[in-house]
Amino acid sequence: MFSLRGCGRRVAASLRRRPLSLGRPGSDSAAPGPPHFDVVVIGGGHAGTEAAAAAARCGSRTLLVTHRVDTIGQMSCNPSFGGIGKGHLMREVDALDGLCSRICDQSGVHYKVLNRRKGPAVWGLRAQIDRKLYKQNMQKEILNTPLLTVREGAVEDLILSEPEPEHAGKCRVSGVVLVDGSTISAESVILTTGTFLRGMIVIGLDKYPAGRLGDQSSVGLAQTLEKLGFTVGRLKTGTPPRIAKESINFSILNKQTPDNPSVPFSFLNETVWIKPEDQLPCYLTHTNPRVDGIVLENLHLNSHIKETTKGPRYCPSIESKVLRFPNRVHQVWLEPEGLDSDLIYPQGLSVTLPAELQEKMITSIRGLEKAKMIHPGYGVQYDYLDPRQITPSLETHLVQRLFFAGQINGTTGYEEAAAQGVIAGINASLRASDRPPFIVSRTEGYIGVLIDDLTTQGTSEPYRMFTSRVEFRLSLRPDNADNRLTFRGYKEAGCVSPQRYERASWMKSSLEEGISVLKSIEFSSSKWKTLIPQASMSVNKSVPVRALDVLKYEDVDMELLASVVPEPLRKYTECTELAERLKIEATYESALFYQLQEIKEVQRDEALQLPEDLDYLTIRDVSLSDEVREKLHFSRPQTIGAASRIPGVTPAAIVNLLRFVKTAQQRQAAAQELPPAKPCPPAAHTFQEL
Repeated sequence: MFSLRGCGRRVAASLRRRPLSLGRPGSDSAAPGPPHFDVVVIGGGHAGTEAAAAAARCGSRTLLVTHRVDTIGQMSCNPSFGGIGKGHLMREVDALDGLCSRICDQSGVHYKVLNRRKGPAVWGLRAQIDRKLYKQNMQKEILNTPLLTVREGAVEDLILSEPEPEHAGKCRVSGVVLVDGSTISAESVILTTGTFLRGMIVIGLDKYPAGRLGDQSSVGLAQTLEKLGFTVGRLKTGTPPRIAKESINFSILNKQTPDNPSVPFSFLNETVWIKPEDQLPCYLTHTNPRVDGIVLENLHLNSHIKETTKGPRYCPSIESKVLRFPNRVHQVWLEPEGLDSDLIYPQGLSVTLPAELQEKMITSIRGLEKAKMIHPGYGVQYDYLDPRQITPSLETHLVQRLFFAGQINGTTGYEEAAAQGVIAGINASLRASDRPPFIVSRTEGYIGVLIDDLTTQGTSEPYRMFTSRVEFRLSLRPDNADNRLTFRGYKEAGCVSPQRYERASWMKSSLEEGISVLKSIEFSSSKWKTLIPQASMSVNKSVPVRALDVLKYEDVDMELLASVVPEPLRKYTECTELAERLKIEATYESALFYQLQEIKEVQRDEALQLPEDLDYLTIRDVSLSDEVREKLHFSRPQTIGAASRIPGVTPAAIVNLLRFVKTAQQRQAAAQELPPAKPCPPAAHTFQEL
């Protein structure tokens, strides 16, 4: 057992061969060992809290190590959750019994569904969140989670041990070293370091080490990862200044009110904690040529914007927008930070100019002429690890039982972090007990698309989830995430509570029963037209029309149907969520039939597993170019589908690889049916060896 601090790769390799002794509570070791946990999670941000809670829900003794307990649940940037694509991730995290959706339903101050003009498959649930309430509610949840211990401290290094026999050549993480020199042993370790790996804050020309304003960066851990051979990159992001609420002239701005009724994030909640009339409005203003002038005249005072490090494409700084889109007006949303907060967050105004120039820029915007800046905006530059170095379970290729989740994998956003956190927590727990990994494919969820994109394609800029990234949007909707993931989470991972499982089971059976009843009710088109004149259906249809088909019309809902056919439809209107989901199922019935056929076709070949130890650089029985071999060797795809999405891996290469794997499987199956053969000289590679 050893750490890499102060050791070169050669020294580390020699130490790796030494005998090991892991002291555990209750072990036969004569000397007491370090504290032992099944799972250790490093970092108390959005990925870390979800990972720690998920591992504990799965039954693992879990330790969460964070710099400061009082920052658990802190929303470091925008005071909101959800949005287009991101709202889907929230629902899927909730379907796996994650925390953030339930906490948002207890902490929001403005709930709205985006993309309403389009179909429900791409609606984006979003909420403005009270920062203080969210932090309080998250800390209460984390500090009262069974099997979860929270420890304040910083991790300086990893403890590595000899590999498991079936993975010779790889080292294995077996614990962590804290900055005070104390050690903690673990079966699995999850890194959720956010922007703290060699984090650097930038304002104007000033730079200083920090992962977040007021918090130290993590340098030792970054050095350890480099010494282990991980490919490290550099990314940047930023945050806007904060403005005093009383200094803004809201009366001349465009007011945005919340939805009534408000839609909760969690499947367990029928309503949110706050009434629509008590929620806070948001306001819209815009930039102008004066803002552009301030940015362009002071580029020499802005080191962050001059860096070649990639920033977020879809949430860029105002400097980036001015440079990329000259003479364009940009939206600035003024968002409240809480019910009793005096601060306003100007969404769309991320900036790293010197503080005095930020204030000058703010006061040139309509409605902000007399605005008072409380905190300046700033940029953050940080290390991330190329996500092609992790598997779909989020375990690293280089080090066994070491998992990465969140911004360390190159993503941006609370929701992307939370989604990775819950998957890493589940899989770290399963790995600790030597159980098969829990994988969400891209045909099963937005989480699957997110992880598949990262692990097969990598990213050179902060990755953000969008509905446009998802091939099967009609079946991967926000409303049916429980039906897709809750049952798997309960049966395969044990991360879902009986309460949630029972709720999802009731909803699934109610939907199936309701759809069956709607299909069984048939009238002529003329009778339907008489019963429901607002439905724009043709009366010339010669065949009976099902109630399910009538429900597809835009002006028809379950309440209206039940008013004209009260028996047996009335009971399906008693639960608002059930009634709405029946409407959505009816809307997509025809399209879903064809999409499900496509999914089955994709799954047939995509699900074909590639041998984990396949040596792409040396196999001779498959025609692959050197470039393709190198890409496959680096990415280590687990399935044919994952290999097909690696940039530069051609369709011809996929066909050749597919044939090779199928042929090897057939040979192996045939060999198992034959009687034992006489020994023969070994081939260069056999499938069993691969």
